[in-house]
Order: sequence, then C-alpha cells, then structure tokens
Amino acid sequence: MPQATSLASMLGRARTVDLTLTLAEELPAAWSTHMPYQQKTFQYFTGVDSQASHLNKNPNGPYQTRWLLIDEHTGTHVDAPAHFIPEPDTGLPHADPAGTVTAEQIPLEQLAGPAVVIDVPKDLPGSAPGRSPTITKDLIADWESVNGPVEAGEIVLFRTGWDRHYLAGDSGRAYCYDALVTGRGPGWPAPDAEAMAHLIERGVTCVGTDGVSMGTVHDGAGVHHFGLARRVAFIEALGHLGALPVRGALFFFAPLKVARGTGAPGRAFALLPEAAPPEAATPPEATSS
Repeated sequence: MPQATSLASMLGRARTVDLTLTLAEELPAAWSTHMPYQQKTFQYFTGVDSQASHLNKNPNGPYQTRWLLIDEHTGTHVDAPAHFIPEPDTGLPHADPAGTVTAEQIPLEQLAGPAVVIDVPKDLPGSAPGRSPTITKDLIADWESVNGPVEAGEIVLFRTGWDRHYLAGDSGRAYCYDALVTGRGPGWPAPDAEAMAHLIERGVTCVGTDGVSMGTVHDGAGVHHFGLARRVAFIEALGHLGALPVRGALFFFAPLKVARGTGAPGRAFALLPEAAPPEAATPPEATSS
C-alpha cells in the first residue's frame, strides 16, 4: 500500500499533456486512399425527422449511442509488424516471423517510457509536391551532438509540426490528401531506413511522429519494412508535441486491443513534472516544414 500511495502522489503532481488527434468526420482522420472515418447515430432520445437526417425513436430506452466505421490506421495509432510484414509461410517478399505480430500482441511496456523529442528543421531539404523531406541519420546525429545520445528504452518522437495541417474541411487537404492523391502539395517529413537503423542500434523499440506516417509520401514502404521487421512499434499521427520538452516527459500510448489488427488507434499522452515549464518546448509553428 505505501508504494501505491507514493505512486499516486507522484502522478498527482504531474501535468498531463494530451498528444492525440481528435477523430471527426470533418477532419482528415483517415489515410486519404482508405475507408473514410464515419460516426453515425444509432439511437437518439426521441425521433428526429429532417432533410439532413431521419432518426426513429428507438424502443431500447432514453439514451443516445453511435456506431463507428473506422480503419485500423485512423487518427493517432500504432503500426503492428503485420501491417507491412507478411507471415513467414506465405513466400511473399519481406516475409518474416515478425509478420505474425498483430496489434493486440504489442506489449504495453513497449509503448511507454521516457520521451526524447527530436526537432525537425523547417528547411529540411527534399520537400516538393508529392514528395516528403527525409529525416536522416545525420540529422539525428547532429541532434545528439547537442542533446546527448539517444539511449536504450527511450521513446523517440519526431516533432515536425505537421499536425498544424490537421484542420476541418478543405483546409485539411494539406495534411495528407494534397500530397498523396493530387500530388499538388508537399508531404510530411519522415525518416529513412538508415535513420531507423541508427535508432535501433541505440536500443530504441518505439518511435513516434506527428507526421501522417513514419514513411515518406513517395516511398513509404522502405522504413516500414525495415523497422517493423525488427518489431519496432511505430506511433503515427501524433499531435501537440510542441508542448513537450526535449527530454523530461514520460510518454504513454494505449491502443485498442484489436485482435489480428495490423494497427490500432488509441490515446497518446505524456506526463511532465509539475515544475516543467510549457515554454521549454519549441512551438510547432517554429518546427514546421
């Protein structure tokens, strides 16, 4: 009991930062070429009849409930190895035993730990319509020369400021649609396989980004094949990383326990010591690309 009391006291003094994107039909929550996210009313308190909607008064009782139509990779979510790695007995390219690891098998302890926030410069080269700038091993090494080496067990979060595009309606097309579908806009910054290899050599087993995907818009498969085959958990589409210091936060991601899932949405958050000032972090608009 004393240990539980001590832990409760410590948590009570911490500040919680929500790092999760909101899911809504008007927001670019789903991958632009996948099934769109939908949220529909199944039962309402009373009957509603209008041109926009017709809801029958349901005899189940005086309450409201909705159903969701949702892709596994909607909003803030984790990629399981099975997302890009086929099972070993398939004979397919990149087949590996890691392909048997689905979302519900990812250990929760792999998705929690001290956060290391790597700022991605706004002038990162390679940004062009339909193309993403690349986060390289050299960029990470340069960051480490200033902030110290990434250590085993730390969770690396790439802070690009891309979540500034997560907006409702046509304004949100810059988040994913313009780069992926029309090719008229630039893509989000993303690491290549060499950068991921560098982090894996450091002992990192969980990497997150506030970009749409851990892969570039023009070559998304490479880093997924490399990292997921080594059972690294990728947490994609984070938000509000500007509220975190470079070091000093504890990061947590709690995914839905989806059987046989290639991924799962969930809630990402960080705990900061009460004394940690919000201004310790670089604001997203200063790190956008």
